[in-house]
Amino acid sequence: MTSSAPEPDCLFCKIVAGEIPATIVAETADTVAFRDINPQAPTHVLVIPREHHRDVAVMAEQNPALAGRLLADVAAVAQQEGLPGFRLVFNTGAAAQQTVFHVHAHVIGGRELTWPPG
Repeated sequence: MTSSAPEPDCLFCKIVAGEIPATIVAETADTVAFRDINPQAPTHVLVIPREHHRDVAVMAEQNPALAGRLLADVAAVAQQEGLPGFRLVFNTGAAAQQTVFHVHAHVIGGRELTWPPG
């Protein structure tokens, strides 16, 4: 079963619905990309599916085709932002510091990124 119904208390579902403003940088039929309000690099964009899925693991299980389209849209955003390289982060679960439980990809770049990350 796909968990595509918007969650009434989900911050990102409200952004998708236009109920909460965000600095949108790209939109497709499947995704919305917007600037992070607490950027960790000169470029920090979140790419989210319009469908509500709790995290990337749930989305991959319930709608693997959407997971592939999300990755394609991430690549398009990185190219649009002029990033020669970027870090892609999916925090999955509270133990990984996921704070909004709607799958979202952090596209981070615009500076040298060290390894390992924090």
